[in-house]
Amino acid sequence: MQVDWGDAERRLTARVSVLTGAKGGTYPSANSVLVRGDSETFLIDPSTEVVQRGGTPAPVDALLHSHAHEDHMCGNRLFADARVHIHEADLPGARSLDGMMAIFGFQDEALERSFRRAVVDEFHFEPRPDAEGFADGARFDLGALCVEAVHLPGHTRGHSGFRIGEDVFFLADVDLTGFGPYYGDAWSDLDQFEESLHRVRDEDFAYYVTSHQKGVIEGRADFVERLDAYLGVIERRHAAMLEFLSEPHDLAEMAAHRFVFRPTAESPVLAQVETRSAELHVARMLARGEAVEVETGRVRSI
Repeated sequence: MQVDWGDAERRLTARVSVLTGAKGGTYPSANSVLVRGDSETFLIDPSTEVVQRGGTPAPVDALLHSHAHEDHMCGNRLFADARVHIHEADLPGARSLDGMMAIFGFQDEALERSFRRAVVDEFHFEPRPDAEGFADGARFDLGALCVEAVHLPGHTRGHSGFRIGEDVFFLADVDLTGFGPYYGDAWSDLDQFEESLHRVRDEDFAYYVTSHQKGVIEGRADFVERLDAYLGVIERRHAAMLEFLSEPHDLAEMAAHRFVFRPTAESPVLAQVETRSAELHVARMLARGEAVEVETGRVRSI
């Protein structure tokens, strides 16, 4: 359905608009991008805000997903007649609820059931078995401009950004917030995320759009400054963990110490995210020779 977004639609160019999510796209909301071509209109990552408003400022021919997380796929049920495109590595998360839940890898059954309900009830998830997979470098010709996929794994296996025409780059969940990179799921990978951040640093555009909070960043200089600060969070976490491991600890003790979230943060998924993040950093320490396993499951830094 076509609806007027008023000031919540920010036009970056004549053909590209950002549909701003609640509180600047702060999770559980997100920022979506509407791309109007001469032959087709694409909507990138339809948010909860799109569902609540009941549509977009223009009819949509296809949905383009950066990855298969709950806050990026809300509009699948709203645009039942639109094609769905997502990186081939994240296809399971678009095609079924079980496929999406596998991405998170919940170990606690009660937590898994609770989050599964939230994905459906709060994020309006609807399976799209018709979803089509794309690969790195895939180009979508909308008429008058193209959208090109840039595979940026680490957040999820298929996480991707998009070059939109010659002026706009959509960064998805390379969100450049002070919180830093999120790699706390079963399908996350620390090394890949870091490599993706180095890769995206070479992109030169007039506008960069993040899914959350930062929204629109104008100019490469500001983008690079924010990206370098965002990348630095990884090393700060790593250094803090190494210091903590001056005495032997296991992953549960590291998770309880909190290296990703603030001590005051509350969420049922905190322990799992902290544990998975610590697991990835410990694997890096062992590979680098920065730490040793002193007994089964307990690690000490060197």
